[in-house]
Amino acid sequence: MQVFETKATVREAVRNWRNAGETVALVPTMGYLHAGHMTLVERAKSEGQRVVTSIFVNPTQFGPTEDLSTYPRDPDRDLAMLREAGVDGVFMPSVEEVYAPGAQTIVETTELSKMLIGKLRPGHFRGVATVVTKLFNIVQPDVACFGEKDYQQLCVIRQMVRDLDVPVRIVGVPTVREADGLAMSSRNIRLTAEDRAAAVVLSQSLFQAEEMAKTGITASRLRAWVAANIQANPRADLQSADIRDAETLASVSGPLTRPAVILLAVRFGKVLLIDQRVVTP
Repeated sequence: MQVFETKATVREAVRNWRNAGETVALVPTMGYLHAGHMTLVERAKSEGQRVVTSIFVNPTQFGPTEDLSTYPRDPDRDLAMLREAGVDGVFMPSVEEVYAPGAQTIVETTELSKMLIGKLRPGHFRGVATVVTKLFNIVQPDVACFGEKDYQQLCVIRQMVRDLDVPVRIVGVPTVREADGLAMSSRNIRLTAEDRAAAVVLSQSLFQAEEMAKTGITASRLRAWVAANIQANPRADLQSADIRDAETLASVSGPLTRPAVILLAVRFGKVLLIDQRVVTP
């Protein structure tokens, strides 16, 4: 497994693979890897002949009051996991390598970036779209794999790729969960024991809502039930509970007639957790 710290070295490796007729799959991450990331890697191995994983804690997607400095990091452990998984290359740049001094250009999906999580975290998806565009330009993969847990992020990236004619195929990979249903996340380690136990209310609410969606319930009633069920947990601070069209994230109303996605953002202590589930009427 090769480790690249500069744009030039990862580009050279990818160029050599391409010259040998091989395809390249990219798995962008912010490190502190878990089984969910490894599922992305395994999917990438089935999509491309070479797999590159990036590890980069992107400062531009964190707000001024958010947890950039406390975001968990363990690069040695990450590299050991990726080596064991058979990854071909890891791109681990510094902030200065990714963002040159005086950089002015940003990438933003003007509507998708301002709704839902975008309302809670202004500028977040602008940072995501910008860094993912840069990673695509640096690595130049044929395909890139992203988790469906970050559903709005996945929609933003797909929109960006369509709008800018980026020649990368985007693959969404289903959410990987702990044994009790909690969606795997690098942030879970920051939960207190009490909050970790309480956080299963997210997946429990989503699983029950999936069954309720089959009964002809209206979107507003289903949203109200999900919100009330979460708010009944004294440790859960509900930030957002929305039901949107599963493909476009457009608002939905009345009885559910096509696949919709339930999107949750809930704070437990100082940790903001997100989760989602696509429901089919």
